[in-house]
Amino acid sequence: MRIIRIFHPDLLVVDEHVVLSDDACNHLVNVLRVKEGQTIILFNGDGSDYCSTLSEVGKRKVVALVESKLSMELESPLAIHLGQGVSRGDRMDLVLQKAVELGVAQITPLLTERCGVKLSPERWLKKHEQWQKIIVSACEQCGRNIIPKLNPVLELTSWLHQSTDQLRLTLHPRAEQAFRHIRVPASGVRLLIGPEGGFSDQEVYTTTEYGFQAVQLGPRILRTETAALAAITALQTIHGDL
Repeated sequence: MRIIRIFHPDLLVVDEHVVLSDDACNHLVNVLRVKEGQTIILFNGDGSDYCSTLSEVGKRKVVALVESKLSMELESPLAIHLGQGVSRGDRMDLVLQKAVELGVAQITPLLTERCGVKLSPERWLKKHEQWQKIIVSACEQCGRNIIPKLNPVLELTSWLHQSTDQLRLTLHPRAEQAFRHIRVPASGVRLLIGPEGGFSDQEVYTTTEYGFQAVQLGPRILRTETAALAAITALQTIHGDL
C-alpha cells in the first residue's frame, strides 16, 4: 500500500501535534477515507520527510503526531528554470504537473504575442493559486520534498531581460544543435518554450539578442506541452538524473 504524502505549509517538529490544513483534511477524510492511527508522511518544503501518525480524524479537523524526521536528497543536480508560454485549457496544468515530476527547480509562466489567455490581474492571481496547488499535489505524488518555485506571470521580454548565469536555451525544430551537443554549466539551464502557435519572428529574434541558443529535438513540430516535457526529459537524461 502506498504511503500517503501530504504537504503542510508550517513548521514540523518531532513529538509535536499539528493540525492539518482544510485542503489536506478534505482530501484525507473525503477522498482517501483515512482512520485514526494511520501513518502518513508530511513535508513542508524544507528537504525532509516527517513520518507521522493520525491522532484525530474528524470531518473538519485532522491532527497528526510527528514521530520522526528523515532528511532526503531528491532534487536533480541539474537546475532547470522553465519559462513556459501560457496556453489555453488544461495544457498549462499538464506542463506544470509533469515538469515537477521531471525535476524542474523553477517555473515562470510567460505572456507572448500568440498567447490565447487574456485575464484581469485578479484572475491571474487566482490562476497562480490554482497552479501552485497543482505543483504541491505533484510533489505529494512524486516524492519531492522541496517545492519548485512558481513565479508570477511575466511578459516574455521582462523574463528575457532578467540577469542569469544559467545557460539560455530555446526549443526550435529548425535549430542546428541537439541537446547532446550542448555543455551545461553548474548553474543550470533556462529553458524557454513557446505557447500554442509558437513564437513570432520578432520574438525569436529577441531571444537571440538576449543570448538564447536554439536547440532541437528532431525535425517534427511538437505541441507546446509535448515540447516542454520532451525537452526537460532530454536535459535530465543527458545532464541530470534520469
